[in-house]
Amino acid sequence: MKNIMVALAGLASLIYLINPTAGIIEIIPDNLPIIGNLDEGTAAAVLLAALRYYGVDLTNFLRKGIKEPDDKDAPEK
Repeated sequence: MKNIMVALAGLASLIYLINPTAGIIEIIPDNLPIIGNLDEGTAAAVLLAALRYYGVDLTNFLRKGIKEPDDKDAPEK
């Protein structure tokens, strides 16, 4: 049941993000200063969380640099 709920939340957030700016679905109007884009930000966070739940972690793309593994983490030769 949890898998279905996570999938539905991810699908709903994806549909909300794909929706054009002046579309049918708009929780907070975008022309309100500062808070106008909070609903899109929340939808993006829900989508990232749903993808992470299923093992697809896209947050590495948002980091400045990719951390290289240390030599001590490498397997012994």
